[in-house]
Amino acid sequence: MKATALLLVVLMATPALAATPVTLRSEMVDTDGTVTLGEIFEGAGAAGRTPVASRTGTTVMLSANAVQAAGRRAGLDWANAEGLRQIVVRGAATAATTATASAARANVDVLTWTRNLAAGEIVQPQDLVWAKVALAPADAATDPDAVVGLAARRTLRAGAAVAGRDVSAPQVIKSNDVISLVFDDAGITLTLQAKAISGGGVGDTISVQNVSSKKTIQAVVAGPGQAVVGPAADQMKLYRSTRYALR
Repeated sequence: MKATALLLVVLMATPALAATPVTLRSEMVDTDGTVTLGEIFEGAGAAGRTPVASRTGTTVMLSANAVQAAGRRAGLDWANAEGLRQIVVRGAATAATTATASAARANVDVLTWTRNLAAGEIVQPQDLVWAKVALAPADAATDPDAVVGLAARRTLRAGAAVAGRDVSAPQVIKSNDVISLVFDDAGITLTLQAKAISGGGVGDTISVQNVSSKKTIQAVVAGPGQAVVGPAADQMKLYRSTRYALR
């Protein structure tokens, strides 16, 4: 019953302002020894000037949970859909060295897109072809079967190398969808209506807003039109983190 009471407190609390959704930068580079939210997140706006850590070496490794919490305090919402545990921020000199090392990935055969794909389109086998490119991305896809069936995260250009960051699980919940938010623990099940603030595929963590109280919380997508909180959400997050660790 304690878990139920806690959930009710969270879901029925006073209204809260929705945070601004942000995404991780593909390359996190610090130039002056003070790492800020703007050097970590795309779309941080004025909150980007907020410092989160000091860098004394060539790189600094940050706890993903700590960065997520710092973002929330500054009014930013990072869902961490990939289940990351740590984030590495490089100094400018290190980033330049990395760029030089990337020359080793030049003129190699990689998977490329055969046509332009719009954000949200599902990748089909005929959308992929092996081709030689001038420079392969660090996360270039090497297995067609691992890409087919996933959805384009953004507009993708024909002829470009296929990168892991280009695709994700197909969205089954879209922003502004009215969904069922479910809490289930020890035989006690609570269900209420919520509005999705951000979209996601099965296993993604998204922001949802209680339709009645306007309280915004984090939930895990369980299927079309449904997200979970509580023990079920924790279990799905654990499974997702383990799956990424085994890749």
